[in-house]
Parts: sequence; C-alpha cells; structure tokens
Amino acid sequence: MKNLNKDIESRSFCPVYLFYGEEAYLKNIYKNRLKNAVLSDGDTMNLTVFEGKDCDPLRIIDQAETMPFFADHRLIIVEDSGFFKTASPELAEYIPRMPAETILLFVEREADKRGKLYKTVNSCGRVTEMGRQNQKTLTSWVLGTLRREKKRIQRSTLELFLSYAGSDMENIANELEKLLCSTIGSDVIRREDVEAVCTVTVESKIFDMINAMAQKQQKTAIDLFYELLSSKERPLGILYWMARQFNQLCQIKELRAQGLDQEAIAQKMGVQSFIVRKGLSQAAYFEKETLLQAVKDCVEAETAVKTGRMGDQLAVEMILVKYSARE
Repeated sequence: MKNLNKDIESRSFCPVYLFYGEEAYLKNIYKNRLKNAVLSDGDTMNLTVFEGKDCDPLRIIDQAETMPFFADHRLIIVEDSGFFKTASPELAEYIPRMPAETILLFVEREADKRGKLYKTVNSCGRVTEMGRQNQKTLTSWVLGTLRREKKRIQRSTLELFLSYAGSDMENIANELEKLLCSTIGSDVIRREDVEAVCTVTVESKIFDMINAMAQKQQKTAIDLFYELLSSKERPLGILYWMARQFNQLCQIKELRAQGLDQEAIAQKMGVQSFIVRKGLSQAAYFEKETLLQAVKDCVEAETAVKTGRMGDQLAVEMILVKYSARE
C-alpha cells in the first residue's frame, strides 16, 4: 500500500495495476484516488470502464491501443472480470508491449498468484492485496476519523461499536457517519449513543445466538434465529455464519491449547483482539470435538437443503435444538 500511495502522490504511474481482496471499501477508495490522479477533473474522454464476467479481452486491447485525447494518459478500469481466476492469455501476452500512454487497472475479488496474468501484472506493474483489516488498523482508522471530528470515545465503547459494525470497512464507515450525525453538539461518544443508532451486524447476532446455545438457553437461541429471519436473512446464509463461527471457535480453542495468548491468536487468525477475547469465553463452553461436529453438522445440513432432502429453516432449527439442549 505504501508504494501505491507513492505512485499516486508523485503521479509516477506503473503501466498496470491489480487491486484484489475482500475489502471492497479500500478497493473503491484507491480506484478513485488513482483515477483522480491519472485524469484531470471531468475527463471522461480518456476513461474506459469494463465490468463483469463478460469482459472481452480483445475490446480491452483495442481501447488500450487508442491514444489519449489531449492528455498524457488513457485509463482503462476492468472490474470483477474473473480474469485472474479463469486466465486471459491474450492480456498476459499484450501487457508487456502496451503503449506507454495507457494505464490499465484491474479491480478483482480474487486472484490466483500461480496464473500467467497475475505474474505478468506483478512483473510489469503493481499488485496490491486489499483484504480484511486487523483490529489495530480498524481501531486506528476509526480513532483518526473521530479525532478529525474532535470526538472522544472510551476503549470499551469503541470495542462495542466495532462489535456492532463488524470488520467490513464500508459498513463501519456508514455506521460511523450515523454515529457522528447523532452526536452533533457533543464531544464525547458514549455507549448509549452506539446502542441507540448503530445496527448490529448479522455476524454479531450469530455470535449472540451461539452464545445462547452454549449456555443452553434454547428459547433465547431460537428467538434470535427468528429475529434474523424477520430481518430478511436467508436460513442458508445464517447456516453459513453458524459454521463460520463454530470453526472460528475451534481455531481459537486449538491456538489457546498451543499456549498462544489473546493478542497472538488475533494476529494468527487475522481478527480483532476483542473478538478473540469473546471467542475464548464462548469456546470454554464447548469441547473441541463438539465444535468440530457442529461444523460438520452445518455442512451436512446445507447439503441436505440443497439436495431437497430438508427445508432450510428446519435444518437450522435442528442444529439450534441439538446444541442448546440440556444434557
């Protein structure tokens, strides 16, 4: 990221860029920063955007061969093409001989580092992975925003906010904007402010649901499931998040058994430290074998739903009942 920022600030550009990873917010921010650095304000003549799996490599090459109109550069943006998973030999062969006036930017969710196109872009230009950010980065980002707005917040309130907003930067930005608007006139953001205006993510609700299961609070677990359904969450989506949470708890439990502390576990797993702290507390209710079986049950339930052997809502309910039942 540091080298990318240098390119943008110095306006000394590589011929080709690849931004990839799960963090859509970062990819969008840097895509716009690069675009604004390459092109003058309002210059649409020298910008071409291709999007989706149906992108034609030959059309991209044709645009790349077009000289810029009264400008130093022509910028071509290719988004969500899938070229870095399915391969594009035409582009891999073309990029090394692309005109110096053309700058090509790929914005993708996934990229296969073994592929020829990835290796070509990495050799001729700059590849930047933009994945989910760790707790330290997210905390610094939020605190930086609050400082600019002359707001103060306690650590426990910040952790509550992040537990509500999750780890997706776009969602955090939206929730932070709501919080700032609701606290105009106050220089302190309090716990009650967060609870009043911030929307709890599905991930946080799933955590609460599994917490209820762990403590054998069956009615609470089922009520939380119905709340998710009433907010238009799909049962299969809920099943995915349950499997993910059980798997995360299994990893936390295993790493703890290896002697790692909270911060080391968070760094190893690439999650926020407070998530590990809450996970350690939750994982204590389960044996490792139970967590592994829960993941397996979720996968088998998904298969049963997709093959028509079981209804999606019933599949989730059966897992809720099984793991929240008192022995």
